Amino acid sequence: MIELQHLTKRYGGTTVVDNVSLTVEARSIAVIVGTSGSGKTTLMRMVNRLVEPTSGRVLIDGVDTATIAPFELRRRIGYAIQNHGLFPHRTVAQNIATVPALLGWDSGAIAARVNELLELFGLDPAAFAKRYPHELSGGQQQRVGVARALAAKPNLLLMDEPFGALDPIVRTKAQEDLKAIQRTLGTTIILVTHDMEEAISLGDRIAVMDGGRLLQYASPNEILVRPATAFVDDLIGTGDRPFRLLSLTPLAEAVEAGPAEGEPMPGDRSLRDALAELLWSKRAALPVAGADGAVIGRVTLDGLLKRAARPA
Repeated sequence: MIELQHLTKRYGGTTVVDNVSLTVEARSIAVIVGTSGSGKTTLMRMVNRLVEPTSGRVLIDGVDTATIAPFELRRRIGYAIQNHGLFPHRTVAQNIATVPALLGWDSGAIAARVNELLELFGLDPAAFAKRYPHELSGGQQQRVGVARALAAKPNLLLMDEPFGALDPIVRTKAQEDLKAIQRTLGTTIILVTHDMEEAISLGDRIAVMDGGRLLQYASPNEILVRPATAFVDDLIGTGDRPFRLLSLTPLAEAVEAGPAEGEPMPGDRSLRDALAELLWSKRAALPVAGADGAVIGRVTLDGLLKRAARPA
């Protein structure tokens, strides 16, 4: 568990972060979102002491980070940034091995971890381990950057606009990969973004900041349905809010009785996925499968459209 307690950062007479408190549960993703200058990056960097707080404190599993030497703290916390930050003259394997080598891991353990992470990120070790960053696509470079941040098996990963430089299609895939890997590893993640769509897609909880203040810290559903301030409401936008809510709701929550033809869709897929399938196929109903693959019911086009029209 990560606890930020009354964190404040001032530079001279300017307050960049103003008395922010929040808790990030273990094995969850917390996203800090806000416009440029909102204080979101400064807040995150106080977690690993790249920025020292003017006042307040950070607790990681009950331990005050001020009692840990900064270099030691940073080796315990993964850190991934926009444009990946890979060392250009080191191979993919050498980049991923950076922190384990600093921690004194033996060469066999390092090689095993590098191969494990490359496979986890869908990069064949035989094909990618000896490549250099310039020989990779943008999406591959970003995956290697995140793999490097996870190499020493940190319980906490900080991510600063990690997908900002990617094109929309690659960015969506990178977000999906991150969610899948986080579920596999159980790593706690704090991610900074200016993109509310990304925050809603990735976050278990979202912290909305403006002018150094925390305006709301809540689940994506709660923020979409009950924005705390006019600023939060404006940041969300109104055009596709119902469909954003559908994207957050699993099919299993909307199953109804009745027959439906065709291949069932897994119940952990979203209502938005089901709506897209129904509209594309021009079908009226879609069977839904449980965790064991057996059909547990159906969702209907009429039911999903009504839910989109009245999301609250």
